[in-house]
Parts: sequence; structure tokens; C-alpha cells
Amino acid sequence: MKPLLLRDAARTDLSEVFQWYEKRRPGLGYEFLQATRVTLGALERNPEEHPLVAADIRKAPLRRFPYLVYFVVLDAGVSVIAVMHGRRNPQRWQERR
Repeated sequence: MKPLLLRDAARTDLSEVFQWYEKRRPGLGYEFLQATRVTLGALERNPEEHPLVAADIRKAPLRRFPYLVYFVVLDAGVSVIAVMHGRRNPQRWQERR
């Protein structure tokens, strides 16, 4: 099991998405966070099971929500660089390397 390192930009992503869903329907933001927790837990247990999308960056989808977690597997742990909508311009997370 590798420790999870959530970068500040990824924390900001989560906060913004949470707020967006909560404005749409109270409680939906919390459901989004729960789906995120499940995916992050899977990354801690077995990060290499997710596909590479760039040189060393992998992605993992969230269940029920159209979001992807972009991350890098390091010796020190799993570094989450972004949590973004699947149809968002990939250049945005690529700039965070």
C-alpha cells in the first residue's frame, strides 16, 4: 500500500466540484466526495492497475460521476495531480506535471 499525496491543485479541484454539485442538489457534493474516496482508496492499494495517459501519468475514473483522477506513482507514494471532468481539455492537467 502506497501513501496518498494530494497536491494543492487537486484539493482545489475537489472543493470546486463539491461546491458545484452541492449547488445543484444538496447532498450530491457529499456523494461526489464519497465516490472520490473509493477511487483514492483503490489507488493506494494498487495504483499500477490504472492506464497510463502520458509518460508517467495515470488516470482512474470515478463511479457515477464523469470525473477522472490523474496521478503519478512515485517511490514515496501516489501523487494526485488533478481531479477533472473527463471532457475537460487535457492540457489543463498536463500543465501540472
